[in-house]
Amino acid sequence: MITSNKRLIKIGIYSFLLLGVILSIAPFYWMIVGSTLQSGEIFRVPPKLVPGDFLVQNFQSLRESLGITRIFFNSLFIAIVYTVASTLISAMAGYAFAKFDFKGKNIFFFVILCSLMIPSQVTLIPLFEMMVSFNWLNTYQAIILPGLAAPFAIFLMRQNMQAVPNSIIEASRVDGAGELRIFFSIILPMTRPALAAVAIFQFMAQWNSLIWPLITLNSKDMFTLPVALSSLIGMARIDYGQLMLGTTLATIPIIVFFLFLQKHFISGILGGSVKE
Repeated sequence: MITSNKRLIKIGIYSFLLLGVILSIAPFYWMIVGSTLQSGEIFRVPPKLVPGDFLVQNFQSLRESLGITRIFFNSLFIAIVYTVASTLISAMAGYAFAKFDFKGKNIFFFVILCSLMIPSQVTLIPLFEMMVSFNWLNTYQAIILPGLAAPFAIFLMRQNMQAVPNSIIEASRVDGAGELRIFFSIILPMTRPALAAVAIFQFMAQWNSLIWPLITLNSKDMFTLPVALSSLIGMARIDYGQLMLGTTLATIPIIVFFLFLQKHFISGILGGSVKE
């Protein structure tokens, strides 16, 4: 009797999890199917649940109306450069806050934590005036540079680097290793899960960014994917087939990047809970 009840409970749990998986995947599946349909077929009742044969036409229309190849390159270049630079800067700052004692360290870190509570919209006007004064409007650096020192990323790296034993760092210094050698050869390999977690967060934030690129970029050749896709939503007519295909193309790199680093993600988030 007890075995039968356990089996029923297990079946119920698996059925509930399977339902959750289906509900989670359904929007992505519909997005992929919609990218292969004409705009009018997307709203057909009952809905068409199998892929159509309009994928090539949608891609050609998207390339003609937006220049999707150039836009995809813009987004990928900006996201990769931003992710690498921001992750490195956050790791350096986290290492400094975790393993060095200097005057005002706690005050500086408190200011960084307080900056997490400031809405990003508050900084748009000052940042825009800075970009104008630097003559950086409609450039890659205007998108990449302002957000490189991300407060949350610095906080996450600092918490993880506190778990690195001080004895290893001291032994390396005794052996004659410089601070850069210690950082790149010892600290970064030991905090690889945290680096992966920060990289995922930063890549997603930059890849999905809309407001700041929309303000800064004014040329179609410099548009990122979110800005370009927002331009497809017009006042008179919206081609939902193009929009679905563009959204699918914008989603694929995020999924691939996450799957590539997923084995480090959870351990990177929880790494700061363990201290020497």
